[in-house]
Amino acid sequence: MKNLFKYKTLGFLLIGLFFAQSCDKEYLDVGTRGTDLENDFYQTPEEMFQGLVAVYDVLGWHGTAGWTMKMGLLTAASDEAFAGGSDAGDQPDWVAWDAFTVNPELGPQVGLWQKSSTGIYRANLFLQKLAENTTVSAEFRARSEAEARFLRAYFYFDWVRLFGNVPLITEVLSQDNIYDQAQASPAEVYAQIEEDLRAAKATAELPSTVSGDELGRITKGAVNALLGKVILYQNDDARMNEAAVLFEEVIDDPQYELEANFGDIFKSSNEFGTESVFEIVHSSNRAGGWGDFGNGTEGNYNTQFFGYRDYAGPDFAFGYGFCPISEKLVEVMDGDPRFEHTIIDGNQLMDQGASFTPSYQSTGYRIRKYAGLTEDRALNGEAPLNWGNNEREIRLADVLLMAAEAHARAGNSTSARGHLNRVRTRVALQPLSGEGQALLDAIYLERQKELATEGHRFFDLVRTGRAAAELGDQGFTANKNELLPIPQFEVDIVASGGGTFKQNPGY
Repeated sequence: MKNLFKYKTLGFLLIGLFFAQSCDKEYLDVGTRGTDLENDFYQTPEEMFQGLVAVYDVLGWHGTAGWTMKMGLLTAASDEAFAGGSDAGDQPDWVAWDAFTVNPELGPQVGLWQKSSTGIYRANLFLQKLAENTTVSAEFRARSEAEARFLRAYFYFDWVRLFGNVPLITEVLSQDNIYDQAQASPAEVYAQIEEDLRAAKATAELPSTVSGDELGRITKGAVNALLGKVILYQNDDARMNEAAVLFEEVIDDPQYELEANFGDIFKSSNEFGTESVFEIVHSSNRAGGWGDFGNGTEGNYNTQFFGYRDYAGPDFAFGYGFCPISEKLVEVMDGDPRFEHTIIDGNQLMDQGASFTPSYQSTGYRIRKYAGLTEDRALNGEAPLNWGNNEREIRLADVLLMAAEAHARAGNSTSARGHLNRVRTRVALQPLSGEGQALLDAIYLERQKELATEGHRFFDLVRTGRAAAELGDQGFTANKNELLPIPQFEVDIVASGGGTFKQNPGY
């Protein structure tokens, strides 16, 4: 299941030599270094494939400008967990987003901005080189173009949700126009995202299933799910039927099925299971060390962050104490069959003889879904940086609940209840009835429970207009904290070249 990373590591080492962007200029530096090496590359089908893998590589980046794991950060920014760590001074960027005290020079925005912009740049470069290449087959050209366009759409979707008005760049910039890029409106960015995803969807060569060495590559199901999610996020009730049709294509695909046992979803032995629609690959094969921290290890850093500090006891490995579960989520999940597979109860562990050091903001409860198990700990390299736990970015239960919401907002309550109750039945919960807002509220609550700590909650609250009500006690301010500030150095660099980047409201 990890064979893709044979190529991924090679692609990172070779192509990264001239793709890498500096920590203080990021997207503005693209195309300014390594031109000769770049011109010599992309000549053969093998080199083109390595170029495609280099675009995929950015999906798993967790060490861009510090510890910048999107899933963990979004969990801390939501009401599911606190920042945690050893103390309030441990990773101030995490603490700032948790408390909504971020400003243009404090917060996780630098790494998140760089990840999206680098992914977009790599996709643009690959698409340009693919158009110029005459050595690849027609099948490779069509399929890899669809994959690159999906990935560009994915990175833009993160970028626009996190920052709002971002540059819209669909080609490799020259040094002459690198400072001339204006911010596009979210509507313009979403139009480009949809254009890329629709092009990928229309590609006959994009497979419905992959296996063996290709696990982790994009499929038709992933395209349909992401396109539906993009439409849902734009919050236009007139388009809910359109989103529902896309979700139904995934739901009706016989290759996808809910796992019979909810607790099996996140097991390392069950990667690319029947519920997985889009999975981000991580690997322990790189055997990286602290010198590779900046996205060079291929490991899932979330896993190390989520564990108990100084843990000694059964099952789990020690961690860094970040994202302690909130009492609010514990209360919401109380009595739910998914509790034990979502939340670790520290009191139960201590009853079994375990010990650990309470982290900052500790509640005693920790994330279970991506918890580091001793049996999965990397045997080579620095173990904290080499967890191989794949991220289930989109899974069928998520698609079912998005479909339920789309149907409910379109007035089709029967289909909405059917999808909602399919998720509930999997964990032996009684089916629900209801109409209108009551049905929508039930769907939102089910998403909170089913998808807890998977990085969805913050965006769900923002897109449905509930963030201020649910996160206000953490410091969330409406019409400000829906977005992160644009990194100050990006604003300054654009200004130094005679351009203007408008900072987000409230910052």
